[in-house]
Amino acid sequence: MRLLALTLFSLVSLSAALMAAEDFPLAPAQECRPRNGLPNFLAKVKQPGAEVKIAYLGGSITAQEGWRPKTLAHFQTTYPQAKIDQIHAAIGGTGSDLGVFRLKQDVLDQKPDLMFVEFAVNDGGAAPEQIFRCMEGIVRQTWKALPECDICFVYTVTEALVAPLKEGKFQRSASAMEKIAEHYGIPTIHMGLEVAKLAKEGTLVWKAPLPKTDEEKKAMVGKFIFAPDSVHPHPETGHELYLAAIVRSLDPIQQATKTPAPHVLDAPFIATNYEQAKMLPISAAKLSSGFAKMDLANDPFGKRWASRMKDLHKAGKAGDTITFKFKGTRCAIYDLVGPDCGQVIVTLDDQPARIVPRFDAYCTYHRLNTLLIGSDLSDTVHTVKIEIHPDQPDKAKILEKNNNKIDKPERFDGTNIYPGAILLVGELVE
Repeated sequence: MRLLALTLFSLVSLSAALMAAEDFPLAPAQECRPRNGLPNFLAKVKQPGAEVKIAYLGGSITAQEGWRPKTLAHFQTTYPQAKIDQIHAAIGGTGSDLGVFRLKQDVLDQKPDLMFVEFAVNDGGAAPEQIFRCMEGIVRQTWKALPECDICFVYTVTEALVAPLKEGKFQRSASAMEKIAEHYGIPTIHMGLEVAKLAKEGTLVWKAPLPKTDEEKKAMVGKFIFAPDSVHPHPETGHELYLAAIVRSLDPIQQATKTPAPHVLDAPFIATNYEQAKMLPISAAKLSSGFAKMDLANDPFGKRWASRMKDLHKAGKAGDTITFKFKGTRCAIYDLVGPDCGQVIVTLDDQPARIVPRFDAYCTYHRLNTLLIGSDLSDTVHTVKIEIHPDQPDKAKILEKNNNKIDKPERFDGTNIYPGAILLVGELVE
């Protein structure tokens, strides 16, 4: 009965959140809003011999060999007197709700002078209030640690998100991010306006391989092929549009830029922002004896994650547990999902236990992921227990959702979990 009540409450809450999200006012589409510009970056990059770092925090569109290396090359060519390097902090399939927790490790510890933040696509399904919390947390953490680091929000688009742009409005996620950018005077660039224009004209092909033969090229005359999958642009085409949008925007940003000065943090836009978000090693929790720490220096599998996971562990026996207590409002586990992963039983306080797979329709390979324990919690002490379930999820059925199949049964056999960190808005307690 209690489970039914909790389920009904969750459905009602979700419905209310979705209604509120649907009603969120969309920002007018404008390629660049320069606001306060990039004063510290543009001053430093003009200095002979200056060592300048540009951070790229985002998802898979930023991880591609696309707008990120293209803009880096543009800056290097435009400002040859400076030594400009990048901080590659993009992780495919992740949004600002992970970015705000990994920000210190992946970006701030390397002391960037400019940070591009790209999460509009992966935050496409997030509620505006959650976007406020995460994006403001990113801003406030950055300027608290590095007050001279300039920030620029950049937005991308997909076929599924383009409808508002074609009608002169930003998608909801970008509209929410605009609220934070306006509050802090942060410049924003929407790289997808030209994409939307071509789509509205009917010349854009969202999903197709680039033509190779003369016959294929002839069939595509007058068409612009954007991406192979309607999401991740071809570096040769779609990413060139993204590059051009940033290059065009640099002039108005330059004109809006004033005297260099440290950024000052005033009152927050939303009191519940994630300025206090942190990432703690999983070894800070109590791990049962079945967990083993992976060798990130010598183990081939461990090496793949060494730049993101500093404390990666593995366990695979039913009944192995992770337990800890924390005082705070949000908690998640930073982990891997993949072919040999199973499912876990998650218990938070006295709530009913829930079974959560660490395997999904994309798990033909291992990738970084998060296991949400709880959000919007009371700011009190909470108890967490995560236990490996004895049964594997129905992996063949799950893979079917994405037209994938089990190629080698032994590769998909297992109930393993790979936790690396605890993501907290709060503090661990004894």
